Amino acid sequence: MSTLPKALLRERIISSSQKQTQSLGDKLARRLHSGSLVALSGPLGSGKTTLIKGICKGLGIKEMVRSPYFVIMRQYPGKLQVYHFDLFRLNSPEELFSIGYEEYFYGDGICLVEWAEKAKALLPQERIDIFLKIVSESKREIKIEEVKPEKEQKLKKG
Repeated sequence: MSTLPKALLRERIISSSQKQTQSLGDKLARRLHSGSLVALSGPLGSGKTTLIKGICKGLGIKEMVRSPYFVIMRQYPGKLQVYHFDLFRLNSPEELFSIGYEEYFYGDGICLVEWAEKAKALLPQERIDIFLKIVSESKREIKIEEVKPEKEQKLKKG
């Protein structure tokens, strides 16, 4: 029986502004729970950090959310701990071992990972994948996929 991840739910949204992207993040936060990981991918300027600001707002984070560009990870306290990773500067996935990534990716908090494609092999099989694409100066295409291991899906069906 295969345990490869499979997308369960797929959504495609067009956002026409940063405010709309943040609002989407706020709504997405309602789907998250202890242990959730959101993997964001897309080119520079596509809105990954903007979406994360909305998610953090929806999770009740009061602190100003900034991309952890130079430090790889920022932590935001709330009802649940939020761990915000930016892997843009990562040269290899092995660099995450030195910070004990497993504690965050597989822990009880909520993990938000920008440039997730740089560490795809280390991501949990159960996660939410978000792909952002620049359509125009103000428009973004946002694809959201809820992913679960195929084995788990078959158990739930049976």
